[in-house]
Amino acid sequence: MAVMARDVWTDERLDDLNQRVDTGFTETREDFRAVRSEMKSEFQAVRAEMKSEFQAVRAEMKGEFQSVRAEMKSEFRAVRSEMKSEFRAVRSEMKSEFQAVRTDLGGQIAALQRMTLQLFAGMMVTLLLGFAGMIIALFTQS
Repeated sequence: MAVMARDVWTDERLDDLNQRVDTGFTETREDFRAVRSEMKSEFQAVRAEMKSEFQAVRAEMKGEFQSVRAEMKSEFRAVRSEMKSEFRAVRSEMKSEFQAVRTDLGGQIAALQRMTLQLFAGMMVTLLLGFAGMIIALFTQS
């Protein structure tokens, strides 16, 4: 049977192992620091990029809102102008129609007045002729 050689742990070997373990932990800590630093710088870059993008979106939205406001203002101004001109046209048309109605009514009232006067004059003439006829009849009978 073969006997395997067994390593003996001497103080020197233990110190070497301890040194390697310490070096390994030191390297691990340095790696973690490097990863943390890299992550921190990446997060800062992402934040900066997001901030920049949000500012660009805000600026774009502000411009679009200003454009929409200006367009709405212009359209409302055009509608107001159109409404004013339409109202002026309707007022003018109504004024001329009312004037025509007044003129027609004035003519009809004048015609009614003439007719009334003619009827009154005719009735007076008829009454006078009737009284004259009665008076003549009374004188001729006596």
